[in-house]
Amino acid sequence: MPYALCFACNGPRTTDAAQQQLLFPSRYSKRGIMKDTVALVLAAGKGTRMYSDLAKVLHPICGRPMLSYTLIAVEELGVNRVLVVVGHQAERIREIFAEAQVEWVLQSQQLGTAHAVQCALPHLADHDGSVLICCGDTPLLTAETLRMFQVEHMNRGADLSVLSMLLDEPGSYGRVVRDSGGEVSAIIEAKDATEQELTIREVNTGIYCASADLLRAVLPDIENANAQGEYYLTDLVQMSAGRGLNVQAVTASDPMEFLGVNTEEGLAAAEEVIARSTQGN
Repeated sequence: MPYALCFACNGPRTTDAAQQQLLFPSRYSKRGIMKDTVALVLAAGKGTRMYSDLAKVLHPICGRPMLSYTLIAVEELGVNRVLVVVGHQAERIREIFAEAQVEWVLQSQQLGTAHAVQCALPHLADHDGSVLICCGDTPLLTAETLRMFQVEHMNRGADLSVLSMLLDEPGSYGRVVRDSGGEVSAIIEAKDATEQELTIREVNTGIYCASADLLRAVLPDIENANAQGEYYLTDLVQMSAGRGLNVQAVTASDPMEFLGVNTEEGLAAAEEVIARSTQGN
């Protein structure tokens, strides 16, 4: 049965981003910044740690497929178009979301996150604005946070922005590395980090905003010279910074929004949070 998206618009916020929108409404409305933004949702993974035959993004959370929460957030954001990259059980995902207003991108081989974005480039051939890259397994992500991220990306004149968060125990998250001047220079995966880099509290959420021109110019140069033989989107940061482009990290206020669902335990935790918030409303 097709799954139709629905959501209720939230009231006014009191964040700096919202204040900017009140001052310059045309700049941040659908006719402004969001009209020039395409959302790209990565949803091709199998989710091997879920120990299930079901594609990860189809696992239900409070009666809805996991992917629906990300789609609702980007739809509420009011972007120009929504592209969804699918791979594992692609046809099943398309069938379930047959009524969603999205364009489907097929990643027939799952060769990494950078490869997933590269598969979408033909769909962006005529797009000269921004591309907001999200993950389909972050059901707690809100439109408010994405809107703040987009506004900061534009206000800083960035070519590429990564949404970061601060954690007391960063664990296996990729570290956001800055140079001596405080500028973002790279994202280093925990397994590749030095002892000093492992002390960094600022980490990558896996959400990016980049100009379409940057993606077209830099993505083809990313290599898969790593143990997994995959093309990593995190390499985009170091390569862009190395070319002198304006790379920014925007820090989110609530790390809980980026609780990625990779295991059955993570699924249960996300469902508990969403159930509590629903009861609160």
